[in-house]
Parts: sequence; structure tokens; C-alpha cells
Amino acid sequence: MCLYGRLPRIPALDVPPASGGVGGTGAVAPKMLARVRALLAKAESTGFPEEAEALSAKAQHLMARHSIDAALLAARGGVPGDGPGARRIGVDRPYEGAKALLLDAVAAANRCQAVWSAEHGFCTVVGHAPDLDAVELLYTSLLVQADRALHTGRTNRSRDFRESFLIAYASRIRERLTAATAAEESADPAPDLLLPALASRALAVEDTTRRLFPATTTSRLRARDAEGWQHGESAADRATLHERTNRRR
Repeated sequence: MCLYGRLPRIPALDVPPASGGVGGTGAVAPKMLARVRALLAKAESTGFPEEAEALSAKAQHLMARHSIDAALLAARGGVPGDGPGARRIGVDRPYEGAKALLLDAVAAANRCQAVWSAEHGFCTVVGHAPDLDAVELLYTSLLVQADRALHTGRTNRSRDFRESFLIAYASRIRERLTAATAAEESADPAPDLLLPALASRALAVEDTTRRLFPATTTSRLRARDAEGWQHGESAADRATLHERTNRRR
């Protein structure tokens, strides 16, 4: 009981679970998720960058189209839109700060917001159901690709090298995801309806995040190894990140 009393308090996620399915605005349909997972698994395992990029791009298209369709459908009043939900995603040691930075980059590009609870070992991601699914899938895939790139070649890398690698990787991934998000949104044939719908959803996510976490602080990470930074940026440029990147922070 004494140990229990010293445990840190985990805030309750008092948000209604997102509902939905095929044709709705909630969680991604199981069949679509299965297709996306299969595409990303092939992208992670293939030794041919061109093939991996094509597979990831296909996965991105599936998830992007689902999210945009859900936003447009809710905006037109065809189906009531679900409010934002929240999901906890584990951030394992070591280099948990850099990994949380990567998750924040993926969440921001997918119109979600991430709050890192370092003492608990997880991030809470707030967003709409299709976006939360995309964040979890893409973050997991990018971690696998980062780990593979980090352990390619020399194995006796220093801690500073590895941490700098992951920080640079996350920073460059953020740039690529942001650019892909803008490109996907600008290609939609109904921007006059889409952009206000996305802005409304983003505002709802921000309001929910503030309600769940009224007091947050900003954490800064510092890269100390120039070679690790360069290798991290190169790995991010090679990463097949397009599970679905048409999201706004």
C-alpha cells in the first residue's frame, strides 16, 4: 500500500470512445486497416527502395482518402461526426525523448496532438479515430525503419550518435510529412468544403487536449553528434513514411 501511494497519478481520459466503421466517420474499417498493415509490412521488409516507396504510397492513399472522406461527410451532414478521442502509445527506452519527438511529428502531420508523459513511459495522442489509427500505424512503421537504419553498418555507435540520429530523423520526418500533408489537401477537388471541415476538426482536437492536459510544458532535445545528425537525416529521406500523411498538426 505504501508503494501504491507513491505511484504517480495517471490522468483519466474522460473522452467518449470513437465509434464508426465502413462508411462512418469513426474508426477505420478493419478491412482497410488490414490492407494498410500488409502494405507497410511489405514496405518494411523489402530490400528495394522503389518497391517500398510504392507500397507505402498506396497505404498513404488508402488512409488519406478515408480521413478526407470522413471529414467531408461530416461537414455535409450526411453522418454525424464523432468528437476527438485519445489513445496512449508506449514510448520505450532508450532515447525515449527522441522517440516521443518522432511520435509528435507523426501526430502533428495527422491532425492530432501528442502529450508525452515521461514518468509513465507513454504519449497520449488526441485526435479523431481515423487519424489515431494512422498515427499508430505510421509511427510503428517509422520506428522499425529507423531501428534498421541505425543498426546498418557499424554497430559500435556512441549514445550521443544514436540519440542525435533519432532526433534528426524525427525532425526530417516532420518536414516530409508536413509537405505531404499540404500536397494531399491541395489536390482535393472540394477545397472550399474540405478546409473549413479540417479546421473545425483541428479546433476540436485542440480544445480536447487542453481539457485533458490543462498544464503542459515544452521539452527541448539537443543533438550532440554531427555525424549522427547527418546519418539520421539521410535515413529519414530514405524512409517510406507514406502510410498516410495528409494530416495537419
